[in-house]
Amino acid sequence: MKAYFADLHIHIGWTEIKKPIKISASKNLTFRNLIQEAYHRKGLDMIGIIDAHSPLVQKEIQSLLQEGIIQELAEGGLRYQDLTILLGSEIEIKEENRGEAHYLVFLPYFEDMVLFSDWLKKRMKNIQLSSQRLYVSTKELQKETKVREGLFIPAHIFTPFKSVYGNCCKRMEEVLDLSLIDAVELGLSSDTEMADQIEELHPYTFVTDSDAHSLVKIGREYNEIQMETPSFKELMLALKRKDGRKVISNYGLDPKLGKYHKSRCAKCETLITNETVCPKCGSQRIIKGVSNRIEEIATLSQPKHPEYRPSYIHQVPLEFIPKLGPKTLARLLEHFGNEMNIIHRVKKEDLLTVVSEPIADMIIKARAGQLVVEMGGGGFYGKVLN
Repeated sequence: MKAYFADLHIHIGWTEIKKPIKISASKNLTFRNLIQEAYHRKGLDMIGIIDAHSPLVQKEIQSLLQEGIIQELAEGGLRYQDLTILLGSEIEIKEENRGEAHYLVFLPYFEDMVLFSDWLKKRMKNIQLSSQRLYVSTKELQKETKVREGLFIPAHIFTPFKSVYGNCCKRMEEVLDLSLIDAVELGLSSDTEMADQIEELHPYTFVTDSDAHSLVKIGREYNEIQMETPSFKELMLALKRKDGRKVISNYGLDPKLGKYHKSRCAKCETLITNETVCPKCGSQRIIKGVSNRIEEIATLSQPKHPEYRPSYIHQVPLEFIPKLGPKTLARLLEHFGNEMNIIHRVKKEDLLTVVSEPIADMIIKARAGQLVVEMGGGGFYGKVLN
């Protein structure tokens, strides 16, 4: 068994022929650029591309397969050099009289995703774009996923917009078949301590992922997973915690850095606690933060962790480190290969051969969760303080 770093939620921005996939994402976030960034610069072992249902994306995948740049794995997934690529789709569903929620579906083989797209396009207005509304019930999507031997994961479950707890229900059992959930994705503004205040979540493996809309955001959250090899079938075993496969650690932003951690007034941008009216300007336009939402729906006053629950390590991406600009990061990458090496493996004395002591100290403190941060909320990220 080996440990592999995996970021399972990455978007495609545009295709190489200048067609949009995720309209809010960067234009240089193409399939080819994405896999190169994830492998060469970020140092990840496994990624999930969650716009693989788009026929435009599938056309590019087919071309890369024919060129031999990527290959299909016998146990599911694609391989680019030593990087495993999982084919997924982020899908939006709005149950009657409820808000929208996003779900991730992963399928083992390219042909499976092509056939799934044929099913989706009969129930979706624009199959070419990311995160589109699917006009079926959530339980129907779950059943369809299982018929196709796929993985079903509710996405960023607490965010105030388009998530199962943040915008849809107080209990997943209200809209989901709990037996057909393979894992749940925590998202950028929560962690295990917060999520395990909800007993309904205790049976499920937690994953946390970047939800990257640009190349630089890839790997800002990720998971360390114990598997024989990085493949779809091995990931399925790990999420079910079978045969020694498991998630070893979740690496996510300190929730205070997340842009939806605290509630914020949408008018004057003041961070608030749990008020329904802004104490500063009197506006009732409040963007409810993840921490406040969890307080509302928690079934336990203190988190109770299942025995199997791995550590959640507060990770500070290098882009958040003060004074670590693009040129300094380029020097670090030139010396140490990729960001996973810099974040996890390089000793302080080696860092000091490239960067100043204050920057080296902050990288080391980030590993231990010792950096002081300013809270984010209402669509604004927090920041690391000097």
